[in-house]
Amino acid sequence: MLRILIFSLLFAFCLPQKTAAQLPGGTSSANDWKKAQQAVTVLRNDRQLLPLRRLDTLRVAHINIGSFKAGDFLATARQYLPVDQIDAPAALSADWLEAQRRRYNLILVEIEDINPGGQLSPVYQLGGQLQQLLQELPSVVFVHGDGTVFQAMPWLQQAEALLIGPARLPESPSVAAQIIFGGLPAQGRLLGPLPNTPFRRGEGVRWEAPARLSYTSPDYTGMDAALLADSITAIVEEGIRKGAFPGAQVLVARHGTVVYQQAFGYHTADSSRAVEMDDLYDLASITKIAGPLPALMQLHGQGKFDLDAPLKTYLPAFRFSDKGKLAFRPMLAHQAGLRPWIPYWQGTLRGHGRYPWKESWDKERINDRNFRWCTFRADSSRRFPIRVTDDLWLHRNYQKKIYKAIRKSPLEEEAGYRYSGLLFYLLPEVVERITGSDYQAYLQSGIYQRLGAATLGYNPLERFEKQRIVPTERDTFFRMQLLHGRVHDEGAAMMGGVSGNAGLFANANDLAKLMQLYLNKGYYGGEQLIDSATVAEFTRYTYSDQGNRRGLGFDKPMLEYNAEEAYIAEQAGPNSFGHSGYTGTLAWADPDSGLLLVFLSNRVYPTRANRKLYELDIRPRLHRVLYEAVLKER
Repeated sequence: MLRILIFSLLFAFCLPQKTAAQLPGGTSSANDWKKAQQAVTVLRNDRQLLPLRRLDTLRVAHINIGSFKAGDFLATARQYLPVDQIDAPAALSADWLEAQRRRYNLILVEIEDINPGGQLSPVYQLGGQLQQLLQELPSVVFVHGDGTVFQAMPWLQQAEALLIGPARLPESPSVAAQIIFGGLPAQGRLLGPLPNTPFRRGEGVRWEAPARLSYTSPDYTGMDAALLADSITAIVEEGIRKGAFPGAQVLVARHGTVVYQQAFGYHTADSSRAVEMDDLYDLASITKIAGPLPALMQLHGQGKFDLDAPLKTYLPAFRFSDKGKLAFRPMLAHQAGLRPWIPYWQGTLRGHGRYPWKESWDKERINDRNFRWCTFRADSSRRFPIRVTDDLWLHRNYQKKIYKAIRKSPLEEEAGYRYSGLLFYLLPEVVERITGSDYQAYLQSGIYQRLGAATLGYNPLERFEKQRIVPTERDTFFRMQLLHGRVHDEGAAMMGGVSGNAGLFANANDLAKLMQLYLNKGYYGGEQLIDSATVAEFTRYTYSDQGNRRGLGFDKPMLEYNAEEAYIAEQAGPNSFGHSGYTGTLAWADPDSGLLLVFLSNRVYPTRANRKLYELDIRPRLHRVLYEAVLKER
């Protein structure tokens, strides 16, 4: 015990006192982050457990031993995938241990080192039973300190994976979590031996990061931190103050490193619930590049989907339609002459006829919900199983009428660029016919869970508490209620909330993972999820020689920049790509500069008549800030 006390006092005397840790992207400088990267050391890595791969297979819990409960280590780990925090009871019963074995297959143990006084907290007496848990489940132990704790708990040295980071560096916990999940490479080596352990000077397991997002400060990637933060804050707060949206999330990354993420404002104008970074927004048309597109890209790279095949190849129901011979390439690029959209919901109303093939129509307020027979009911049944809202259930056969409306919709007289969402209603079935799997299940297992994008998905009320979902709009002409957790787009709502046109919800961080997958040319977390040549094919200009700026599903910069119409910065390079959403969203990636912007808002709250997002140029101004914040290369 005397040896512990002496060693601890010497360590405390020689090093600065520990300060409050900064969250990723906070006030820490690039130098602070680099020091922590060099100092956090991997002491053990049995069976090459780290960096963690196949996030879709992991069920992770976090146990903290020490005085701090939920700090930067846990917060950073949760950037990569959901992590439960569990409190170890004073006495670990056999039943408790068995419950953890059933629920989790990986335990993250964060240990605050023994205080300089050398007094052991009662929590360090957990000893044998906790040791048993770590022996029976794969475990990763991070020690925040000098390693004195190994003398009180020597069995920690046998953890399957073991890291140590000095307490004097407040960035150490976040760096350790990023090393574990592969956001940062393992670079550290011990500067001296750890007493009473086999670990000597110069030891440290090292590896490169498997291309997941990392989280540091803007100057780490050559960006002006003050300019970035001050400008974004000014623009977003102006938008909130002038009523463009009640709240928003903003995420900025460069070269695969998230350097800024901030939530602003409130869910709604009543200021009753502040926006958090883990809240979910309706992505609207960003669904096109985040839903069916990654699935089709993956299948194309596997040789299972042909871009130049006609629609009837994968959807035989269209073989006798004038759409049947249209190839996917021009349809994905909005070059095939398809009509922009169909007001499917109007076909359910008495006195409206079927689908008026004209540019505009009156969206009159329907107070009495005067629906046609066999369209909607207030309660679910075998004949009305498709939920549109809590008190609006669609007939089981109505989706066939949506397909029929698409088949019968007239084509433009001449093919050319015209933005259309019609194909995207059909793409989930295309994916299902090719894979033989449910569309949502395929996306989750093949893409989203591999990325650790837990919030990305359809019908979020099936997976998340309502309070985590930002309300979208007060619908005053169709559903006659606040849309909260239900897709905003009427057509997607009539598809049960699952469409290639709209329907996805997510937070900014999880959407950024998908965009970074594209920036990485299909590679993420040690896996080539999409063929790199396929990513290049889909994200390039496809028909620019015909005046069309689109890629395959992706939007691209205007061929000639028009400030009055653009929703991105004029500095965005020709290789950049992304998409916007009607609800007030934007995701845009620029491979040349390495810049990525994700902006999520509910600009249609309380009404879609609100156009202040456009009038104030919020999205292009935000995007411009990213380029202005890039410091000149030395």
